[in-house]
Amino acid sequence: MRQLRVNKITILVFGSHKFLSTLPAQVRQATDLKIEMITVLNKAISYIQAKPPGVILVQASLDGSMELCSWLKDQTRLSWIYCILFEDRPHKLELRNKHGRQWELEMTSMALKQGADAYIWQFLEDETNQTPAELAANQHLTLAQLTVGLRNAQKYRDLLQKNDFLSAIALVDQLTDLKNRRALEMELPEQINRARTLGMPLGLIILDVDYFKKVNDAYGHIVGDRVLQYLAKRLQKTLRFQDIPFRYGGEEFVVILANTTPEEALAAARRLNCAVNSECFVMTNQLKIYLTISLGIASLQLEDDPQGLNLLQRADQCLLAAKAKGRNQAISWDDSQMLESSDHPLTTSKF
Repeated sequence: MRQLRVNKITILVFGSHKFLSTLPAQVRQATDLKIEMITVLNKAISYIQAKPPGVILVQASLDGSMELCSWLKDQTRLSWIYCILFEDRPHKLELRNKHGRQWELEMTSMALKQGADAYIWQFLEDETNQTPAELAANQHLTLAQLTVGLRNAQKYRDLLQKNDFLSAIALVDQLTDLKNRRALEMELPEQINRARTLGMPLGLIILDVDYFKKVNDAYGHIVGDRVLQYLAKRLQKTLRFQDIPFRYGGEEFVVILANTTPEEALAAARRLNCAVNSECFVMTNQLKIYLTISLGIASLQLEDDPQGLNLLQRADQCLLAAKAKGRNQAISWDDSQMLESSDHPLTTSKF
């Protein structure tokens, strides 16, 4: 059945094995669907919370069936799950046969108000005098409602993927493909919390391209943009796998150094400085640009705020000091004292 071909969507059956056997073969034998069967209310709720299914099929005669439908619709995060209630309680079936269509509609209305998205009268072939045509019609109705539920689940999944994609775009710098300042404002507090929880050190580097305005003035902003793109790639190539680079704005970048001591942070800054300074950026066969960077380094301290503003401020002060001392060097902040790198600054190259 083509309508049911939705990859890896789970159908949770809250019902007995006998109830499961009454479902259309297209459902029970579908290779693209995952069928899970649970008969205890608490277990069903736990499963739904941990692994939300796309559709839930509920056997009305099972204890807790109506409670499950009502609970589901009270959950804001889970209310999108399509719930189909199958009415198989013998006394309800007798009343339906006795009172006719109007009573059936009233029962359907009540079931929908209680939380079901669809309400199907379920006849077991060996327990009813329904004709084969009526049983076939019931099977078709079940398949139709399942199709609606699976379509709804797929739309919800697509929406989540789209939202994830849009969120990812919003956190990425479009020029360099690094994470942007907004991403830093989200990531830094998480890294600070993790470092404090695990008792690990945390370092941070702010770096700025020296005399970058001269590049734009001499060669134009298109070349300037390409330089920043090449610089971002060089930074990524030099950093360790646990280091997280961000484009902070303009020609300024920030690097979070997880589980990194002050000494290791300074060493990382020196590596970045050398990686940028030691090799030119090749724009064309005729145009090669040499750059240097200035770097400020700070490490997390006990009194720092959880958002990382103090940490950023200290690193920025070190960056300003590096520029004031002639650029093309790294300056670190340790024990609230600004200390210059023990290495002699590299000679500033001209572009």
